[in-house]
Amino acid sequence: MSKKHLGSFIIDKFVYLIITLSILIFILYPYLSIFVQSLSETGQKITDFWSENFVLTQHSVVVALITMVLSLIFSVAVTINFAFLSKQKQKILRLFLLVTMVSPPFVTSLAYITLFGRRGMITHDLLQLTINPYGPQGIILMQTLSFTSLNALVLIGLLKKIEPSMINSARSLGAKTDAIIKDVIFPLLRPGIVVVTLISFIRSLADFQTSTIIGGSFKMLASEGYFAVISFGDIHRAALINLTLAIPALIGFFLYIKYDRDISSVHHGTASGELGIPLSKKGFIFPITAVLSLLFYLALLLQYGSIIINAITVKNMGHFQLSWQPLIASKIYLNDTIFRTIIYSIIAGLLGSLISLFIIYYGQVRNSKWMRLIEMIGTFPYILPGTFFGLGYLYAFSKPPLAITGTTAIVVINVIFKQVAFATKAAKASVNQVHPIYFQTVHDLGGTVLNEWNDVFFPMTKQGFALTFLNGFISTMTTIGSIIFLVHPGQNLMTLVMFDVVQRGEYQVAAVIACMIILICVIMAGIVFLLIHLSERSKKHVSLSPRLN
Repeated sequence: MSKKHLGSFIIDKFVYLIITLSILIFILYPYLSIFVQSLSETGQKITDFWSENFVLTQHSVVVALITMVLSLIFSVAVTINFAFLSKQKQKILRLFLLVTMVSPPFVTSLAYITLFGRRGMITHDLLQLTINPYGPQGIILMQTLSFTSLNALVLIGLLKKIEPSMINSARSLGAKTDAIIKDVIFPLLRPGIVVVTLISFIRSLADFQTSTIIGGSFKMLASEGYFAVISFGDIHRAALINLTLAIPALIGFFLYIKYDRDISSVHHGTASGELGIPLSKKGFIFPITAVLSLLFYLALLLQYGSIIINAITVKNMGHFQLSWQPLIASKIYLNDTIFRTIIYSIIAGLLGSLISLFIIYYGQVRNSKWMRLIEMIGTFPYILPGTFFGLGYLYAFSKPPLAITGTTAIVVINVIFKQVAFATKAAKASVNQVHPIYFQTVHDLGGTVLNEWNDVFFPMTKQGFALTFLNGFISTMTTIGSIIFLVHPGQNLMTLVMFDVVQRGEYQVAAVIACMIILICVIMAGIVFLLIHLSERSKKHVSLSPRLN
């Protein structure tokens, strides 16, 4: 073996080892730590905990089930209605749904209070009512609104893969619109429907922010787990709560793997972003989906409209007036928080994307079964509750040899590995577009693994890398669950500051921070898509140059 090939071989094995160890240490080890220690520590046994907290568990499960059903109804309605729209309207609505994904996870709760609270814009100012908005109804409504956007985007992603010829064939056989939806579209969406249903149930169980902010006296497991650490410093009780939440999540995890494979194997057509042929607006399904979709979009407009109004106005004599006061009041809470959050998000986006690309490279291109197992482990932070991941870090890294609790490093590492699950999905889609013959050609010409990376893998997946970076950046900008127990005082991030001021009732300051987070994410998305566009233009220019000469 030549020195060139030997050096490449060593680097290849080193990268493989680093990727493997990083996933095992920073994802699997924290989860194993909290499982083992929460069951073995002296204190309340988990069986006693379950019997004493049956009502809390019941509350959490009932809310999760209702939220799951409602979010499924609305997301399916939005998706089916999407098929009736023209390509231009499809683009606008997909962009609208994507924008709603760049806001903090509890921004719906903030909007709910400002709209329907005791001094809410609708209840108090418009209807002259003073009602109590807190309780399970608020949690269910806000979780439904929050989860529907992501669910709809997942299902629309499947919808756009449907080959137009399938719909044309059904039409040529005399099938009406309702029959096409029932017999063609719905069966193809079924694996995605199962996945988003499971994800909604798990996310509802793990959502402590919504129940903490608008739950009032209605107690749930997730919010009690948060208060166990923040108010009482009882990490063991918090671990038992999160272990309880993890049990249904683990059951759902194995179902998720099965149906996610079904989704991954679906290749019915192009991925243009719009359904090739809009359906005819006939039958009884169209008006039903149109009404439900309209209600959902109006709710989103009300939500973000109320946030913007609160961020730029003050109420004077019962009337809203434009003012800089909310922005000025928020300065004391932010200081260097904005810069710190952006830096953490950039680091998490870059490293998380790189790790994810290598995981897919070794698992898919190199066909490593072990790396496929590593990829599965990498999905844990998304499937299991975020607070469970954060508590796992407290258990795992509070003692040697990796005593990093209370440092900046633990927060950055956590946000890097928290987004690996989503990043690997995007990376897999990108790598799928690279034909295996390109990799084989490099080796046929005597190239090394480094040549393969330099000449094929990274150049041909750079657009996928940019998109996974963007996902990681936005995920870190809007995260809270996994880092809320890890951030050291004086090292806050924007979402944590926003969560604190909402709990203190400073809703205008929270609205300003929410708008800033959304604006930063939108600007970064604009930069990334601009770079992708410029890259594609330069590619076209290079390909046309020989012809012009």
